[in-house]
Amino acid sequence: MRRDYGGADEAVLLRWAVAGDDRAFAALVEPHGRKLRAVCLRIAADEQLAQDAAQDALLAAWRNIASFEGRARFSTWLCQIAHNAALAMVRRQQADPVDDIAAQRGTQVAKAHAAMGSDTVDDVHAVRWALGKLPPDFRAALVLREYGGLSYQEIADAQDIALDTVKSRISRARQGMALLLAS
Repeated sequence: MRRDYGGADEAVLLRWAVAGDDRAFAALVEPHGRKLRAVCLRIAADEQLAQDAAQDALLAAWRNIASFEGRARFSTWLCQIAHNAALAMVRRQQADPVDDIAAQRGTQVAKAHAAMGSDTVDDVHAVRWALGKLPPDFRAALVLREYGGLSYQEIADAQDIALDTVKSRISRARQGMALLLAS
């Protein structure tokens, strides 16, 4: 029997992928590829590390597709895997974040937040640079919120931390971004 991968909905593709159909898996993750790579890039803050993390995330998703329980959206599950893969990659590289930059108070948090949505080349480079300077846990929470579109609760679940910790990390990351971008 010939399968229509392009016409199948997410639930059908998921069922086929769980049964071992690699083409169904590819069709399932393809619409989320850009978001997955963006999450990895923003967390890793390095193109090569991000590519490696995205590849690791896809492999982990394929290996663990049967564990997807459907309690969250499939895209959320993929973002969580990408988050974990990118953080693992960053930790392996033993990045040297700016000492306690996120603990400092900034007056330009709104400016940094607005710059994160910017698409000019200079702004994109500045945001990537600033994200790279944040401690990995803060960077990951901010990226999952701003680029991954995850809710605070989804981030808490992905990082296995308390909701208040997520709020604190995002707030401190925004303050750090503001300080770094104001320089």
